[in-house]
Amino acid sequence: MTLQVTVWNENVHEQEEPEVAERYPDGIHGAVAEALAERGFETRTATLQEPEHGLTEDVIDETDVLVWWSHCANDEVSDDVASRVVDAVHEGMGFVPLHSGKNSKPFKRLMGTTCNIKYRHGGETERVWAADPGHPIADGLPESFEIPSTEMYGEPYDIPEPDRTVFISWFEGGEVFRSGVCYRRGRGRIFAFRPGHEEYPILYQDEVQQVIANAVEWAAPTEGSDAVWGEVEPAESTE
Repeated sequence: MTLQVTVWNENVHEQEEPEVAERYPDGIHGAVAEALAERGFETRTATLQEPEHGLTEDVIDETDVLVWWSHCANDEVSDDVASRVVDAVHEGMGFVPLHSGKNSKPFKRLMGTTCNIKYRHGGETERVWAADPGHPIADGLPESFEIPSTEMYGEPYDIPEPDRTVFISWFEGGEVFRSGVCYRRGRGRIFAFRPGHEEYPILYQDEVQQVIANAVEWAAPTEGSDAVWGEVEPAESTE
C-alpha cells in the first residue's frame, strides 16, 4: 500500500522574504513533497494560512505520516489543530518535524519539555554523522555527509532521552547536536530531524531528502494489537 504523506509548512518566510521565495518557489512544503513523490509516496501539502491550517479531521484521518516544517509562526498554530495532531500520533500516525519544527506545539506537547537549544546564524558547515548506522533511517546514507552552509544548533537540547539517536551533527564552530532522534508515543513513531534552515537550499540535498524519505517509511503506522481502555471485566474467571 502506498503511504499517504502530508507535508505541512507554515509558509511564512516564502511570503515575506524574496530570497526564500526564490530559493523555494513552490514553498518549502512543495520542495519536500516533490522529493517524497519522486520516491514513490502519495503526497499532499498543507499550510498555516488554510482553514484549520489545512489539517482538517479528514486530512489527518487520511494521513499516514505528517512531515512538519515551521520556524517563526509556531505560536500561530491553533491549540485545537495541535491537539488533533497529537491525538493522531497517539493513535498511530507518524510525525516527522524538520528543523524548527522542534518548537512546534505538537512536538513540544509530545515531548513534555521546552525543546530549547543554543543556536547561531552564519552559514557554518555541518557534518552529519550516522550514530546508529544499522537503523532503517540511516539506510543508503554514508558514514557522514556534509551540509556546506547552515544555522548552528548546539547542545544542550532539552528533550527527553531519545529511544534512538540516529544522527549526531558537528559544526565548524565546535558544537555538536543530536540531529536525528526517534521516539514512540502511544502507537505513533516520531523522528525529529535538525537540517532545513530556510536561508539555504538544504532541502534539495540528496542526503537530506533520503533521510526524510527513510523517516517517512520508518514512521508509517503499524498494525499492532487491539487496545482496550477504561474499566473492564476480569479476563479470567474469578469464581
